[in-house]
Amino acid sequence: YPLPNGPLLGAGDTGIFTFAGQQVTNENYFTVRLDHKFSASDSAQATYMRDSSKTVQPDEFSELHSDIVSARQVVSLHEAHVFSASTLNTLRFGFTRAVGIQGKVSSVLNPLMFDASYAFVPGEFAGEVRAVPGVTNFTGAPTAQGFRSSSRSLAWNSFQGGDDVFLTRGIHAISLGAVVERMQDNELSFGNVNGNFRFDSLADLLTNKPTAFQGIQTPSVPDIGLRQTLVGAYVQDDIRLHRNFIFNAGLRYEMVTVPTEAHNRISNLQNLTDAVPRVGAPFFHNPTLRNFEPRIGFAWNPRGGKTLVRSGFGVFDVLPLPYEFNLSFQRAAPFVNSVFANVLPAGSFPTGAFVQFSQQAGSALGTYVEQHPKRNYVMQWNLSVARELSSTLALTVGYVGSRGVHLPYRMDNIDMVLPTLTPAGYVFPPTATSQTLNPNFGRIDSTLWQANSFYEALQADLAKRVSHGIQFHAAYTWGKSIDTLSATEADDAFPNGLFNELFFDQRTSRGLSDFNVAQAFVLSFTWEVPSPSSSSGLLKWPLTGWQFGGVYKASTGQPFTPILGGDPAGMKLDETSEPPIFAGGPGCTTLTNPGNPNTYIKTQCLDFPGGNRWGNLGRNRLIGPGVSNLDFSVFKNNPVKRISESFNAQFRAEFFNILNRANFASPTENLAVFDQTGLPVSSAGLITSTQTTSRQIQFAFKLIW
Repeated sequence: YPLPNGPLLGAGDTGIFTFAGQQVTNENYFTVRLDHKFSASDSAQATYMRDSSKTVQPDEFSELHSDIVSARQVVSLHEAHVFSASTLNTLRFGFTRAVGIQGKVSSVLNPLMFDASYAFVPGEFAGEVRAVPGVTNFTGAPTAQGFRSSSRSLAWNSFQGGDDVFLTRGIHAISLGAVVERMQDNELSFGNVNGNFRFDSLADLLTNKPTAFQGIQTPSVPDIGLRQTLVGAYVQDDIRLHRNFIFNAGLRYEMVTVPTEAHNRISNLQNLTDAVPRVGAPFFHNPTLRNFEPRIGFAWNPRGGKTLVRSGFGVFDVLPLPYEFNLSFQRAAPFVNSVFANVLPAGSFPTGAFVQFSQQAGSALGTYVEQHPKRNYVMQWNLSVARELSSTLALTVGYVGSRGVHLPYRMDNIDMVLPTLTPAGYVFPPTATSQTLNPNFGRIDSTLWQANSFYEALQADLAKRVSHGIQFHAAYTWGKSIDTLSATEADDAFPNGLFNELFFDQRTSRGLSDFNVAQAFVLSFTWEVPSPSSSSGLLKWPLTGWQFGGVYKASTGQPFTPILGGDPAGMKLDETSEPPIFAGGPGCTTLTNPGNPNTYIKTQCLDFPGGNRWGNLGRNRLIGPGVSNLDFSVFKNNPVKRISESFNAQFRAEFFNILNRANFASPTENLAVFDQTGLPVSSAGLITSTQTTSRQIQFAFKLIW
């Protein structure tokens, strides 16, 4: 850790460290398209796109630079054949490949990062130090292979083929088709190669009393290759029952195979308490074989006038695709000898933990995926009314809603101590005598299908087509999203996500979705400045061809949850997000201090539970800062008719966040309000980042012909 160079916090035991780091991104993009018409009834189209980028950025303390490298290629082929005026067939094929490497170290600024004497694991360099309440995580030195400890590389291949038929028969417009997709998800993770420690308080860090350790014994982590096939078919009929009323009904079928692994590296516990995992397929029983998805809707134009009423309802399945299981395959026994220890003796930092627990049973990583999942799906519905206010202005007001059932419920570690429900809430047993669900493992990565979600929103949209050189589009949404878990790949996939909730009682995790935004407003506009009618000669060029545009966005903030540092309840997990108690009192109607980035959370309204109790503060009870951002552009069009009628040399100046407003993010790096012992954390509620960049200006020159 570097010494602080900014103000001290609280009692002076922690301070702020700042530096002027640069994030440099280079991107190259191109696309090629070929259209060919073989005859009046046959045509084809081929498209190739490639997009590659590289971002170099410093770590949290400017001690090394690491890269994020990505490349994406898309190939699409499309053929259309007209059989008759009422029958059309389209055939399509596509291939997508995405390759990414995250965390390859490009340069080391601090030579101590390559000092093996700081290593936690023999043969490596310094590992990570996490979860010290009030202290930024130290994300470690490079691995011996030159990657950050949390690095990973991936290669995704998708092969798609489909056919669609469109028929017109009287009042019926029928469409039907089928699609097949083969997915290959190849991934290599370097997670925890250098090891990482967790401390429950600053005092524990200074006195060498770690709480948890993670590491890997295996010399190298095997790559994972997931394979899966998707098959779908649909039919839909749009029926014109009257000249001003259309009713549509359809049915879609969509299923996927259970994921397999290219090298048969599948490991899964059949029951949470099993001593050893089952190796090999099947991973779980397929819940998608009966995925029939009905859809209905209508469009009604009363009296054939300027009003249009539309409504629809549909069922959409949430398919168990490879991305949900990447973490379940990585580092799992018996293919990787991981070390997960949640009870450590004092003094085991930096090397003692690995030496002790690498030889001890019950410290490996297990995987539990629910064996008989239920079908997981989302029902969506909407109702809207559109009105043409004038020849160029239209207003639409609508209601949308959705309900998710049996959605994925991810837990990075389900192997917890179970509490007892009392009148005072959940109480965990004394730590000295408590036992986790399965003592045969140090950690159990799990996927269940038990989450639920609810969403309702009012939407308004005002659009003006071009007239007098002006056009704009304004959209407003007032909504609310509630769920029991928002992420599907990892329980903390969102910055405000929580670790390892009480999976057996989802009432404790029901709250605003991590991505919920109560109100959002977006306005986009362009204005083509009229040219003076009298301009000529030398004055014509500077006074003509100007165009202004902009996008303004304003929204309320996203929710978050204050937590306790360490594991005071006694869950015996390597990562926890235990809530405090809402104490109330004067000024506690809201729990935030808007406009105060140093102490955004009203910590005086919260108490430490103590006594191994689970706090009563609900998930995502607090709302973070909102966003107000204006992007602005100035174009100067210069027609060159000597070359051609359509030739235009365009100068562009684009200003992002032109007002240079600091749109603070939520204090997700400083959510701990008390440490393991109940002492207040001085940096609680400190905001260290923004949601938008500072003002950025770019210039461009574009030739159009």
